[in-house]
Amino acid sequence: MKRRTVPAALAAAAALLLTACGGEDDKSSDNDKIAGADQGARTPKESAEPSATRAEDKPDGVDVSLPADMNLVFDWDEPKNKNEAAAMDDAANYVRAIYRGVDKRTSKDAAVSAYATGEGLHYAKTQIDSRVDGGWTATGTRRHYQATTRSAPNGNSVEIAFCVDSSKFYGKEVKTGKVLKSKPSIADFDYFKIVMVKFPTGEGLWQASKVFVETKAEKCR
Repeated sequence: MKRRTVPAALAAAAALLLTACGGEDDKSSDNDKIAGADQGARTPKESAEPSATRAEDKPDGVDVSLPADMNLVFDWDEPKNKNEAAAMDDAANYVRAIYRGVDKRTSKDAAVSAYATGEGLHYAKTQIDSRVDGGWTATGTRRHYQATTRSAPNGNSVEIAFCVDSSKFYGKEVKTGKVLKSKPSIADFDYFKIVMVKFPTGEGLWQASKVFVETKAEKCR
């Protein structure tokens, strides 16, 4: 899908945020689960392999890359509606931005600032900060699937709903590198609804404005 450029003012703000928080730790997280409520974030980077940066890792000129051992899989079909397809892409970037923040040990990463706003930004910061404070990062594979989209009549917001399987995605202690595995259970399955809103002056950029999560979602198992 054709990607856009982040509006100049937003890109500049993201760059300032990135510069302002140098010298951070490495990683953070517990047993994966971005568990639920409404919240947000705003600017991403790249989803990376160790040595090379791929073009798709900087979809809007912002890096949403992740370490090689943190694999986020988005197993869903792109909607035919152009707005819904763009909103779905950026919902995925929002999730990547959260885990990039976890890896970089800061909720002020440029990726977070680009892909979220309002309650979506608050949610992202809460998820990142809880993992940073707990001394965790994440490792393994987190699968996102069974996605559906629903547009508002004015076309300026799109709800992206999807299931998450975290049964192969684990918390990891930053200091020791110990992987915190647990027995697979219904607690590994969540159902998300993310409300994406169109950035007012951007070229197709969408931001997460609200996040709702149903934990232990039987319908996702």
